[in-house]
Amino acid sequence: MHVRTLPRVELSDGAVEAMKWLGLVLMTADHAQKYGMMPAVVGVYEAGRLAMPLFGIVLAYNLARVRSHDPAVYVRVLTRLLFCGAIASVPFIALGGLGFGWWPLNCMGTLAVAVCIMSVIESRRPFWKTRAAAVFLLGGAMVEFWWPGVALCVGAWLYWKHPTWGALLLWLAATASLTLINGNWWACASFVVLAGMAYGVTLEIPRASRLFYIYYPAHLAVLLLLGFRIQNQS
Repeated sequence: MHVRTLPRVELSDGAVEAMKWLGLVLMTADHAQKYGMMPAVVGVYEAGRLAMPLFGIVLAYNLARVRSHDPAVYVRVLTRLLFCGAIASVPFIALGGLGFGWWPLNCMGTLAVAVCIMSVIESRRPFWKTRAAAVFLLGGAMVEFWWPGVALCVGAWLYWKHPTWGALLLWLAATASLTLINGNWWACASFVVLAGMAYGVTLEIPRASRLFYIYYPAHLAVLLLLGFRIQNQS
């Protein structure tokens, strides 16, 4: 059966890095405000809702560029996410504000679940659909942004692998579903950023492939230390 494909969206390396940096800045400001390291500023929370979709888009695009399935690539990315996510869990949990002390797991866990699903889909091994669904249902219940966050990453990856209406609708629906978690529609603005990077902006930014893995636990640790210092001074 013929599946109608849509235009493929291409991003330059500079655009991918710019999206990553924008996500890091927005995430840092949002976390600094959330954990009391800066006064409340109108718009910071809303803009911060862009961070996770941007990280998901960058991850999906980079993995989709691996044209022939290389299990080692997925294993390598998954290992980094799990390792750095485990380290980040220490300050993430200590900073508080979670549902049951440790739940949900941080954003790196969300990306790790998505990568695991991508690898299962790409392998096409027996019962891959059942296994992918099981990882989605169980993993999505354990991580930040839950099932919409995982589906966003997988939908974007599927679109870049094979730009079909089904992949696009999954990506759109997952992004829109984040409204139920965020309380606003700002996650959908990630498509505006993506369009600008793909069609309207030309940037030359050096690639820092491991930046996110290092920065995520590091910025949480800094926020935790700053919190201890503020408490000691008060």
